[in-house]
Amino acid sequence: MARSRRPKQGAKKQDFNEGIYHRPPLGLSFFKTGVLVLFVLLILTYFAYTKELPWSSPGYTATATFRDASTLRETAPVRIAGVNVGKVTNVEADGENAKVTFTVDPEGLPLHDDARLTIRPRLFLEGNFFLDLRPGSPSAPDLPDGGDIPVTQTATAVQLDQVLTTLQKPDRKNLGDFLAGYGSALADEPTPEMDVGMDPEVQGLSGAEALNKSFDYGAEAGRSSSQVSQALLGEQAGDLRGLIKASGSAFQQLASVDSDLSDLITNFSITTGALAAESQNLQNTLAELAPTVEQAQRDLPVINSAFPPLRTFARELTPSVKELPGTIRAGMPWLRQTDKLVQKNELGGIVNDLHAATPLLSQGTANLNSLLLQLGRFSRCQTQVLTPTGDQVITDQFSTGQSSFREFLYGTVAQAGQGATFDGNGQFLRVQPGGGPYEVAAPIPTGQPPNDTINWGRAIADPIGTQPLKPSKAPPVRTDVPCFQSDPPDLNGSQAAVGSPAAPATPFPGP
Repeated sequence: MARSRRPKQGAKKQDFNEGIYHRPPLGLSFFKTGVLVLFVLLILTYFAYTKELPWSSPGYTATATFRDASTLRETAPVRIAGVNVGKVTNVEADGENAKVTFTVDPEGLPLHDDARLTIRPRLFLEGNFFLDLRPGSPSAPDLPDGGDIPVTQTATAVQLDQVLTTLQKPDRKNLGDFLAGYGSALADEPTPEMDVGMDPEVQGLSGAEALNKSFDYGAEAGRSSSQVSQALLGEQAGDLRGLIKASGSAFQQLASVDSDLSDLITNFSITTGALAAESQNLQNTLAELAPTVEQAQRDLPVINSAFPPLRTFARELTPSVKELPGTIRAGMPWLRQTDKLVQKNELGGIVNDLHAATPLLSQGTANLNSLLLQLGRFSRCQTQVLTPTGDQVITDQFSTGQSSFREFLYGTVAQAGQGATFDGNGQFLRVQPGGGPYEVAAPIPTGQPPNDTINWGRAIADPIGTQPLKPSKAPPVRTDVPCFQSDPPDLNGSQAAVGSPAAPATPFPGP
């Protein structure tokens, strides 16, 4: 039996459990626990600052070229409509420009080829700058991962300090002098010497008054200018960029052949000199240009409507073009014979004779002016009178809904089909002039009495009238009035009305 240990006499009694406090410590010590907690806090702080795992992929990346990106720093945010969708990962020099690499989160995709980037200042409390990203139009192709946005689609926002440092005192003075001079030029009345050679409408008016008068023509000019600007943009996104790129390539090629370009300018000077020598003829040509343009404005829609069949014809012509090399090889023997034909002892002699006759023939070109004038009048008559008349649809009781020239062609085709029967004398057309329960009669204008003044016949229906009406007299023929100045006839006018049937005649007596 164990004996209990008694405390010594005079010793202080303590609340001490030897079985607990003399036992070795369990788990980590306080020091190791503190180090572990500090390490976990550091890791959490890193994740909170970087917001990504170190082993994760940056995802979608792209590059952009700026003329000046000195204000941009790495880790700067990338925003779309004010929402962070990525960040800048690298900024490096690229010649005189700066190349910026940035990432875009999935919610900011897709980007398109016409995407634009602008470096803008962040809020005052945020500091630094950010990339303002516009993804581009949905119709443009997608920008692939690692794609590049060119410098023509990037910009840097102008800062207030840049504006203030630009307008220094000398610049402000020059600007003030310029505005004062410009105001004087607009407000001062012109002197008589200044009005010499000016347009009569602006003589005696100040610059501001003359500008106000120009606004009378500004609406039409502005509309035309807007149409030209819209046309320059092209039909698809990026057409204008492609035009500028192609123009740059063309100018680069021209710069590589500067000697040939100088020869071109010399020849151009010779050409303009020749045109100056024929200034009177050129003036006459320009005088005829306005009617030509007026005619072209009416003809161009017709030409435009002909393009779809022409495109179809071109597609159908493609197999023939593929056979063209074989045709050329087959035609080589003929070309060799033709080469012999054009020698001096053959066609070459004829060419020499024509060379002597050409000066005499050229003297007759002066007579072509009147011929071309008549041809022009005939063309205008064709397009302004004959063609609109042929395009009219005759709306009588037998109307087919087709234009009159088409009905004429239908009739000729039908007559050709009816006349397909032939015998030893050739083709013939059988016509059934009558037959039916109704007896009809019509006077013969040139008939001889007593028996040849009326035509008798039978019809399958009671006549209801005559269309069109026969005019009381032939219309006048005006040889002094050009055809193109006449109005197209109205094929559905008063003369196209239905006339009453002829008065019934006395039935022809039987034998």
